[in-house]
Amino acid sequence: MTEPCRIRHGGARLLLDPSGVLLFEACRTLVVTDLHLEKGSAFARRGVMLPPYDSDLTLKGLEEAVRRLRPSRIVSLGDAFHDAKGAASMPSGAEARLRGLIATVGSWVWVQGNHDPVAPAGFGGETVPKLAIEGVVLRHEPEGGGGHEIAGHLHPKARAAVRGVPARPCFARGRTTLVLPAFGRLTGGLDVLGPAFAGLFGGDAAFCAYLLGSERLYPLPRRLLLPERGAMQRGKTRV
Repeated sequence: MTEPCRIRHGGARLLLDPSGVLLFEACRTLVVTDLHLEKGSAFARRGVMLPPYDSDLTLKGLEEAVRRLRPSRIVSLGDAFHDAKGAASMPSGAEARLRGLIATVGSWVWVQGNHDPVAPAGFGGETVPKLAIEGVVLRHEPEGGGGHEIAGHLHPKARAAVRGVPARPCFARGRTTLVLPAFGRLTGGLDVLGPAFAGLFGGDAAFCAYLLGSERLYPLPRRLLLPERGAMQRGKTRV
């Protein structure tokens, strides 16, 4: 049985789910980020051939989370599509899954990301640069240094200080900033101990990484993490 983790972030009660989504409990709003739909076809257009199943697998995972958590609204926190041609490139099966999700939930918000500053045409929903829920600002790229925020963009992952255990995607949480893991099946990740996160969490004593497991989350403070071997160490990224 899947066991979400309950936290408070500012004044909001949140469920962090092992799938990588979160839920505002009071208003039943599910937040997911960095789906990067049709990343495979985007690479294929550049001559890098990848299996063309990433969108279908990503949306199947989101369907499962929606069935369990029963949200009344979904917020896609940016980079829903990998590039501007993604929506037109979707196989019919993946397109039907996305339309079915939007129709089932009924209320869908596209937050603009760096890969998708323009909302996909023909799918409906509302498009915004950011929004606030229960006093928490939701945006694609974290800013830090202000009030409570929830963001994506950085694809956080962390490695527990246990021999032989690889790095895993995670929620990265500090005193005011919470960064969600990327949900897309072809997305990479950045080490939470690397420079991409230093400005957000470097001096934050409240920092905690919630590593994704198959059925539960594993909250680990900084002292129980190790730098990922061979991890991408970039201050800025277009992952």
